Amino acid sequence: MPPSKTSYVCLPCRASYKQPYPSYEPHDRDRERICPRCAEPLVHVGSAFAAPPRRDTEAWRVLSVLLHAGVRFHKSCCSGPGYRPRTLREVRERMAYARRTGEPFAQALVRYEVP
Repeated sequence: MPPSKTSYVCLPCRASYKQPYPSYEPHDRDRERICPRCAEPLVHVGSAFAAPPRRDTEAWRVLSVLLHAGVRFHKSCCSGPGYRPRTLREVRERMAYARRTGEPFAQALVRYEVP
């Protein structure tokens, strides 16, 4: 059986790469993954990630906001990663809600509905 893989993203290149999970060896866990196109560090996004098309600039902006807030796309049992906003409007609504209520941005961004 081949080793399982997880996704890494390069935001400047708008590229996603599937790579093996880091092993439990100390030298592999600390190894930084590098983009083959621009040599910038890759961001680990999780195994339940589906990359938007490279030309979809709005989707990549939304993804950038999510990743900078610390939101990732890891599977949680059978249900997948849960809700993630797909448009800038949804991101703005959740950010305004977070500012209004004091809820952390990462938590507000993955909220399915904004009251």
